Amino acid sequence: MSEKIQNIPIAKPWMGEAEAEAATRAIMSGWITQGPEVAAFEQEFAAYVGAKYACAVSNCTTALHLALLAVGVQPGDEVITVSHSYIATANTIRYCGAIPVFVDIEPQTYNINPLLVEAAISDKTRAILVVHQMGMPCDLKAISDIARSRNLPVIEDAACAIGSEILWNGEWEKIGQPQTDIACFSFHPRKVIATGDGGMITTNNPEWDKQFRLWRQHGMSVPDTVRHGAKQVIFESYPMLGYNYRMTDIQAAVGREQLKRLPEILERRRYLARRYQEGLADVPGLKLPTQPAWAKSNWQSYCVRLPEGCDQVEVMQVLLDAGISTRRGIMCAHREPAYQREAWSCVGSLVESEQAQERAIILPLFHQMTEAEQDRAIEALKTACQIPA
Repeated sequence: MSEKIQNIPIAKPWMGEAEAEAATRAIMSGWITQGPEVAAFEQEFAAYVGAKYACAVSNCTTALHLALLAVGVQPGDEVITVSHSYIATANTIRYCGAIPVFVDIEPQTYNINPLLVEAAISDKTRAILVVHQMGMPCDLKAISDIARSRNLPVIEDAACAIGSEILWNGEWEKIGQPQTDIACFSFHPRKVIATGDGGMITTNNPEWDKQFRLWRQHGMSVPDTVRHGAKQVIFESYPMLGYNYRMTDIQAAVGREQLKRLPEILERRRYLARRYQEGLADVPGLKLPTQPAWAKSNWQSYCVRLPEGCDQVEVMQVLLDAGISTRRGIMCAHREPAYQREAWSCVGSLVESEQAQERAIILPLFHQMTEAEQDRAIEALKTACQIPA
């Protein structure tokens, strides 16, 4: 009897005994909610990306929400962003009562097209929210120049971009330093490092960081760590409306171990991305992802655009039948049923965003992926691309 071929997942977190022991450490300490492990994770994360401040929260969606509030986004304001992103990007703008103004993407990088941003700015624009799609840095320099000329803050949805770098003023800097105003990260299992779920906000603005820390814990005036360590009785107060956006110490303990693994994870992912580039270079009509000279992606995902005449669903089904998981191109928020009811606008067409959703697929890429598994994915895609639609 032939051995059953194992399915290849789209992604898989790389965790082991170190993470299990870290979680046990937090559990056995008796302090399992936001506490000393969170504080240590924040310090280590800030040091890694080169930011002055890092604030841990429950996920990247809550991070984006707080970032928008910090820069003053209010009901009726407009925030320029892309539709071509996970729906959380647009949703956080609506959480503030503001209107997402969608602009189209560059087909080569799947990132916001800077040439379209200026035309989207109005007297209601309060911020620009960019996305480093699938870990590929967007053109922050071009966006930043536009924003500074119009006195607008820039928030980076860096959910996928931990470890990615950008050439900034002649030096390679990590996404999240931040090169703009605020950057927000995700630790969801599909991301490069994971804590089960979780997020981080980085900034160099001390007032914003202070605000994040108040908001994430219901606006509590005295942190738990201060109250529990006090030698005198302290009563907290709640001077503002806040949220329950905290990260637990169990998650943070795991995150600290994941951060230690990050250099090795990045090296492996970049190696596997190069193998995809080499292995798929000769497929007629298949468009491979483009990395600008000023960017270093962490390759959170490897996304290809199918040749003309290839049906996206059929190609994905061929790969699935061969035991290889894929995902369609990144969604477009404006096409989702929720945004038939929610307010949004756009400047010009969103044709590149829509075509990317319809024509692209995401291939498996994860740290533990073997060369043999990757070769299976490459050969299966080659076969699928030869099948007429």
